Amino acid sequence: MSEQNTGNRLIVLDTETTGLDTKGGHRIIEVGCVELIDRRLTGNNLHIYLQPDREIDPGAMAVHGITNEFLMDMPRFAHIVDELQNYLVGAELIIHNADFDVGFLEHEFALCNKPMELSKVCKVTDTLAMARKQFPGQRNNLDTLCKRLGVNNSHRTLHGALLDSEILSDVYLVMTGGQTALSLDQDTVAGAVAVDIATQVDISKLRAVLATDEEVGEHEQWLERLRKSDDGCAWDRVIH
Repeated sequence: MSEQNTGNRLIVLDTETTGLDTKGGHRIIEVGCVELIDRRLTGNNLHIYLQPDREIDPGAMAVHGITNEFLMDMPRFAHIVDELQNYLVGAELIIHNADFDVGFLEHEFALCNKPMELSKVCKVTDTLAMARKQFPGQRNNLDTLCKRLGVNNSHRTLHGALLDSEILSDVYLVMTGGQTALSLDQDTVAGAVAVDIATQVDISKLRAVLATDEEVGEHEQWLERLRKSDDGCAWDRVIH
C-alpha cells in the first residue's frame, strides 16, 4: 500500500483493455500508475498485467500489442483488487479521457463484489477535458499534446498503460505550469528534478540590463524584415 499524502498525492493512471466497451464484456488487461507527491516522481509506481478470461479484439491488439498468449499466466483482477484500491484511495487521479478508464475500473470492482465509485474516494482530473479548454477546436490526443507541448514520446510505438502514464505525467506538468523533468534514470543527471526557478532565486536582487540604442535599432531592422515575410511578424501579434 502506498503512503497516503492527502492533498499532494497524484496518481497518473492509464489502462489497456480487450476492447472498447464493458457492455460487450470487455475487460482490463493492463493497469499502469505513476505516483507523484508534491508534483515530484516518487518511483512508487504500480504496473500490472491481467488475465481477462476472454479474447482480445484484433483492433485493440493492434493498438497496444498485448497478446492473449502473453496474458495466459497473469493474475486475474480479483487477485489484485485490494492492492489497487488501497493504492488509489485518497489520491488525485490524472487520466486522459477519464470516463473510459474510470468506467472500466468501476466495472471490474463491481465484478469482484468490491464496488467503488472512484469520484467519491479520489479526485479525478481529466487531462483531455483540460486540453480541450486550453486548445479548443484542436486535436488533443496524447501524441498531439506531446508534439504541441514539446514532450518527448519518440519511444512510444504502441500504447502501453505504464508508458502512457509516464508520458501523461510530463504532459500534465507542462499543462499546469510546473516542473517537467520526470526521469528517474540514473544515466541522466543524478536525481535531477526541474523546479520552479522563482522558488530558488531572489528576483529582488537581480540587475536589469537594458538594450543599447544600437541594439534596439538592430532589433527593429530584424522585425521589419520579418514583417515583409509571408508569415508576418509574430512579435507584433504578441505585443498588440
